[in-house]
Amino acid sequence: MTDARLQTEAWLRGIARDLKIGMLFSTRFPLSHAAPIGGADIARASWGLPVIGALIGLLGALVYWLAFHFDLPPLVGAALAVAATLAITGCLHEDGLADTFDGFGGGAGRERKLEIMRDSRIGTYGACALTLSLLLRVGALASLAAPGPVALALIAAHAGARATMPLFLSLVPPARTDGLSADAGRPSPASVAVAALLGFIALLWSLGAAGAVIAFLLLLVVLGVVRRLCLRQIGGQTGDVAGALEQIGEIAVLLTAAAG
Repeated sequence: MTDARLQTEAWLRGIARDLKIGMLFSTRFPLSHAAPIGGADIARASWGLPVIGALIGLLGALVYWLAFHFDLPPLVGAALAVAATLAITGCLHEDGLADTFDGFGGGAGRERKLEIMRDSRIGTYGACALTLSLLLRVGALASLAAPGPVALALIAAHAGARATMPLFLSLVPPARTDGLSADAGRPSPASVAVAALLGFIALLWSLGAAGAVIAFLLLLVVLGVVRRLCLRQIGGQTGDVAGALEQIGEIAVLLTAAAG
């Protein structure tokens, strides 16, 4: 066996390992993994988050297609599709959105905000943020009506929003010295670049050139606003803030598709 073939096989095994880690982190699929997954593993595998997002969007689209096939109204189908993505991800990023809004809205100082964000209980700000997030996502999908545009919008939203996460984590230092975000460190420039490229390809394929550019610019605006806000509020980022970034980015892409 040649060295080139050995290197190719090792490279392919690395890709498969990273995608598996991304799947285990981002979803509730019962995959087996021999070793515990640490923060450094997630940072290394972050380039594959748009791929996992596209799969999540595709499964949500399948649920919408089934609802459409059984003549359910678009609003019901959209609600079921979003519910499917919640079940697949275990509400991972929704939890981050709620915690972030509770902490930023209800805390008087940095330490208090971080303390609230670690509290598993949901407050008024978090409940309102979750409600608006669900309403906007379901409403945007329902406005598209046909299964084809809904599928493309879901794939674009889940892949595009997750593509911004490695860049965000590389630009903003952790707000805590402990926790998953601090353990992970900053993703490598290669992971950031690959994730961004994959996310843009998903946007381009799903929304066309004009829609992809608009969605891409909106995602950058969302990233910039969230970055500035978390630096001012808590002096850095946490896993919860990264989850909130994904949720807001998802909404931005879906609204772009709905405005189509």
